[in-house]
Amino acid sequence: MASIHTLIADIYAFQSQSKGGYSPEEARLVFEGTESRLVKKSSANRREGTLRLSGLGPKCPRALWYEINHPEQAEPLPPWAIIKYSYGHILETLVLGWARAAGHLVQGEQDELVVDGIRGHRDAVIDGCVVDVKSCSSIQFAKYKDKSIRENDSFGYLDQLDGYLVGSANDDLVTDKEHGYILAIDKTLGHMVIYEHIRREESIRARIEEYKRIVNSSVAPQCNCKSIPDGKSGNLRLDVKASYSPYKYCCNPGLRTFLYADGPRYLTHVARLPDVPEITSSIG
Repeated sequence: MASIHTLIADIYAFQSQSKGGYSPEEARLVFEGTESRLVKKSSANRREGTLRLSGLGPKCPRALWYEINHPEQAEPLPPWAIIKYSYGHILETLVLGWARAAGHLVQGEQDELVVDGIRGHRDAVIDGCVVDVKSCSSIQFAKYKDKSIRENDSFGYLDQLDGYLVGSANDDLVTDKEHGYILAIDKTLGHMVIYEHIRREESIRARIEEYKRIVNSSVAPQCNCKSIPDGKSGNLRLDVKASYSPYKYCCNPGLRTFLYADGPRYLTHVARLPDVPEITSSIG
């Protein structure tokens, strides 16, 4: 019987044997579910104004309040970001297909789960284990490989997995109730790793209670987004996590955006005017 602990080795063996050329049956297994996943992810990516299990990671309380109460204030995703997320979804579906083709039992894909009234959809149950598939950069991939994700989970991927684990507690498909797994693939190099996580039920239920209190408030709470020095100019900019927030202009009404060669930089304090173009935003 296949085991979650041999999953990566078995997928690699399948790839070596097939050399990327699949039989009709293997191709069906690999690409099964791609269409439905893209449709569901497209729907989930729309700003719906509801708490989801996928959004239980640490967040600025003000950004969270706007996300639920005024989703129309979100900064629109640029087309290249939509493309990036789309091929990420496709790659994650391929990973599940490779697991099936390599002889592992893949069930419960995109099943709806509910924890304390908060809904979400897990990726899959593989060999009786709750699995969340992540396509990621080489930097993020290294966190799963060296297990530093335990101390540096800025975007709350382990909190998300906690929600899926707690929501799957009474599911007969799940035989391991205490452990969940992140199956990560480096979208640049194709390397894969599986990270084992121990369920943290108390913390995720406490997070849900806290987030319900925040979003049910009649007024937006204070922002706690972090700013860091921007070189030696005296300017301050949003840190990486805060810069990804689609509600950063709601959190920082005076935020100024400058277009550097390596991308936009979001300055919360300007002591010296940058010698690059400034972008004016209508969001906020």
